[in-house]
Amino acid sequence: MLKIGMIGAGFVAGFHERALCSVRGAELTGICAPEGAEALAMRARQDGLGNTRVFEDVTDLCDAVDVVCIFSPNFTRLDIMRNIAKAVENGSEIKGIICEKPLARNLQEADVMARMAKALRVPTAYFENQLHMPCVVEARNQLTAVEQSMGSVHLSRSAEEHGGPHEPWFWDPTTQGGGVCCDMGCHSIAVGMYTLTPGGKKPDYLKPVSVTANMALLKWGKEPWINQLKERGVDYKATPAEDYSNVTIEFKDPETGVNSIAQATNSWMYDAPGLRLLMEAFGPGYSYTVNSLESPAGLFISDAAATAVADSELALEKAQATRGALVLQPNEPDLYGYVAEWRDALLAFEKGKSAMLDFQYGRRITMLVMAAYMAHEKKVTIDLTDSAVLQALENYVPMIQQGRGAEVLRA
Repeated sequence: MLKIGMIGAGFVAGFHERALCSVRGAELTGICAPEGAEALAMRARQDGLGNTRVFEDVTDLCDAVDVVCIFSPNFTRLDIMRNIAKAVENGSEIKGIICEKPLARNLQEADVMARMAKALRVPTAYFENQLHMPCVVEARNQLTAVEQSMGSVHLSRSAEEHGGPHEPWFWDPTTQGGGVCCDMGCHSIAVGMYTLTPGGKKPDYLKPVSVTANMALLKWGKEPWINQLKERGVDYKATPAEDYSNVTIEFKDPETGVNSIAQATNSWMYDAPGLRLLMEAFGPGYSYTVNSLESPAGLFISDAAATAVADSELALEKAQATRGALVLQPNEPDLYGYVAEWRDALLAFEKGKSAMLDFQYGRRITMLVMAAYMAHEKKVTIDLTDSAVLQALENYVPMIQQGRGAEVLRA
């Protein structure tokens, strides 16, 4: 029975607690967070995940668990990783380190995260749930023979869209790392690359060739939305970030030399039932589509009954309505791949190995996200076969991430 420790008790940690209810061979032993830890620990105990305790610091948590999870805000992750490293150096026997996407805000930070994990010789898991979505995995399984006969997917389109993040720090590009491209583009880029990757090959098999991108501030830089953000402590006049991102990445198969294209579109302006994940993959003579808003279940709540709705997100993440015809997804953690990524990581840690997606993979996704920001800033196609470009990305911090988004975004 692996003992799990979570650092962070916010929205994503809560989602992972729900996912663990469907995972065998693990208990949620402890939570360390400045806010929300007691409430999350109580829920974990009620869900039968163990005698979940609250820990005051990272070192004590590491001493009590087998697997430590970094589920805290993006701007805290380097410091937390350093604290984990100190705990391991002082004798904590950790079997695995998990980090929720994105691995870091930029490539400099991602390099440090990956290097520290390598130096500790502790297996890692980069949590990118969309690659583990059962509908994506099963679609690929169903098409295995077709792919072998006809060839791999040559075009993928991926999108994640909703009405905007929960917490103020998520809106702040200096703490989050950017806008929607950093927040959700890492999802769509990763799953797009995955759907293009030939079956049986590692997730980082394809070689990125070039990146183009277009980003904009379309909704949240206007009234009344900009004033709504200000009331929540976010000043998008001073430090705006993109609420729309469209990224195109060209990849090459290193064995066959065949090129393929991944398109990733993300937005914080999806005024619809709630969070939508949309994936399309097109191969020679075949295709498949995934749409998370297509559900066999639904709700209807009248105007008269709407006052009784306590939490619209009980039906769907980022739900934007409490009445009318609503989409119901009864098991979002499983639908989105959270359960499967836990199973993959814990099984790997039991064997002393890293998960299917490790910190080095997370570093590669960070590099592609940074290349997208650079492409938008420079208004050019970024050549990822150029060693000088790759070197420039190592130290690159996007202007939006620096808080200078007004210089590169049109509101």
